[in-house]
Amino acid sequence: MKKDIILCGVGGQGILSVATIIGEAATKTGVNLKQAEVHGMSQRGGDVQSNLRLSTEPIYSDLIPKGGCDLIISMEPMEAMRYMPYLAEDGVIVTSNKPFVNIPDYPAEEVLFGELNQLPHVVQLDIEEVAKEAGNVRSANVVLLGMAAKYLEIVSPEQLRDAVKTIFARKGEAVVEANLRAFDAANT
Repeated sequence: MKKDIILCGVGGQGILSVATIIGEAATKTGVNLKQAEVHGMSQRGGDVQSNLRLSTEPIYSDLIPKGGCDLIISMEPMEAMRYMPYLAEDGVIVTSNKPFVNIPDYPAEEVLFGELNQLPHVVQLDIEEVAKEAGNVRSANVVLLGMAAKYLEIVSPEQLRDAVKTIFARKGEAVVEANLRAFDAANT
């Protein structure tokens, strides 16, 4: 089994933390992992993305070819659109439905969602609102991970929960619990 994932967002949204959590879950379960990240503009609110390849077989490249991505996990809908050429025909997009307008020529929402909604497998949610309801707006990225958990398949939601505990343990029990609530709020 294999799963090729593109994680994307804007600098500061926590997409690399999501990659770390998935990587931790994969490593603990013995799944092979290759990862490539682009985050040079993250300090300026620019594009942040990670190619994450998981497989029960050996992996020889860390880059996902166009048309080969099984799952796009996006903190921001325009960033999901940026990587649509990489999405496999039966691939899934899991994204926030709240634009983060950080550029002057950001597309109009009706254009943005018009294109996304034409795809057969798109899951959208106001992750910031769900995170706020779960008790910590800063855990919107973990809400997004909870949304995507059932589409990962190669690692289980419970393995991801365990990885959340491991990754956030050094920040204290309150932070761990807040992130578990965020994960569970969208993992239905």
